Amino acid sequence: MIQIAVTGKPNVGKSSFFNAATLSEAEVASYPFTTIDANHAVAYASCSCPCRELGVECSPRNSRCLDGRRLIPVELIDVAGLVPGAHEGRGLGNKFLDDLRQARVFLHVIDASGSTDEEGRPVEPGTHDPLEDVSFLEHEITMWLYGILERNWERLLRKAASEKLDMNRIIYEQLSGTGIGLEDIIEASRMIRTDIYSWKKDELISFLDELLKIAKPMLIVANKADLPSAAGNIERLREAYPHVVPASAEAELALRRAAEAGLIRYTPGEGDFEILDEGKLTDKQLSALEYIRENVLRVYGSTGIQEAINRAVFDLLDMIVVYPVEDEHKFTDQKGNVLPDAILVPRGSKPRDLAYIIHTEIGDSFMHAVDARKGMRVASDHELEDGDIISIICSR
Repeated sequence: MIQIAVTGKPNVGKSSFFNAATLSEAEVASYPFTTIDANHAVAYASCSCPCRELGVECSPRNSRCLDGRRLIPVELIDVAGLVPGAHEGRGLGNKFLDDLRQARVFLHVIDASGSTDEEGRPVEPGTHDPLEDVSFLEHEITMWLYGILERNWERLLRKAASEKLDMNRIIYEQLSGTGIGLEDIIEASRMIRTDIYSWKKDELISFLDELLKIAKPMLIVANKADLPSAAGNIERLREAYPHVVPASAEAELALRRAAEAGLIRYTPGEGDFEILDEGKLTDKQLSALEYIRENVLRVYGSTGIQEAINRAVFDLLDMIVVYPVEDEHKFTDQKGNVLPDAILVPRGSKPRDLAYIIHTEIGDSFMHAVDARKGMRVASDHELEDGDIISIICSR
């Protein structure tokens, strides 16, 4: 399961985002370091399910289908809040950074209203610049990795030069356990024009900045977007960074809990909701729902929570969804389940890659695949497309 880290400084709504996305009960309070130990829970990436197009009723096993939307599980990690100097051990910095190791992508929750300072303390809305929070988190993670490499850097350079070793592989070995791949390191090192064996501090930090963009991309969740002081900051964030999603975690949490209680009909990610029985709601509840509709949904199109997860999975990680089946005519597995599994695979994956994801033995005995929609055989080097329904043919 893909791991996504929910990151940021204290008191910006990280745990509220986590709770809204997973309907968990991570502690929420208006003081720094509410989250001490990382919370783990399942959220869902959402895409269109082929069941509507094919006119069939699906029976998912590894995922869910809700009104024609396939919900594919991903793991969210709500980690302790980060403060300046975390890479030197300030606050809960060491624990925070350790919790990030296996995450594939970061959702950086910031207070777009500017109502919390750099330490996460409440201040007058609009008095803190949220753009500073983005740069500081990137710097802390870069310096954390720099600390891992710097302590042995000169010795490693001498060793590589004397033994004619690949410096990229040495860096990979030093960063083992961080979830960073060798291919990511090679790609990042190519972006630094000087020879890797002559790198000093500045080049090493520049390399790590590039490495993080490749290996652990970041999406900015501009939380508290409904507050008056947020609008201008969101525009500035969008001008400065490519991946920014305005959000209101509190609004999403309220809608999901109202839907769970049977008070409204609401599908996460949609731009409106339906009140099922107005008589069951108090005036205060009706007022709160109307506030969400007017100040969040009609302004931004959604609460941003589902959009943030989807963009992290499908845009930053560039994943697609493929549906493996055994019977390409009925779109079923061997037990008759229709469209049973939805599997996230990297764009560019081939049928043999899918076979290995399903099971090693299926990969080892792979012969070819069948595109169930087209009823056509496809070769092992055929590039899979988003929404493909694929039957794997194996040797006996």
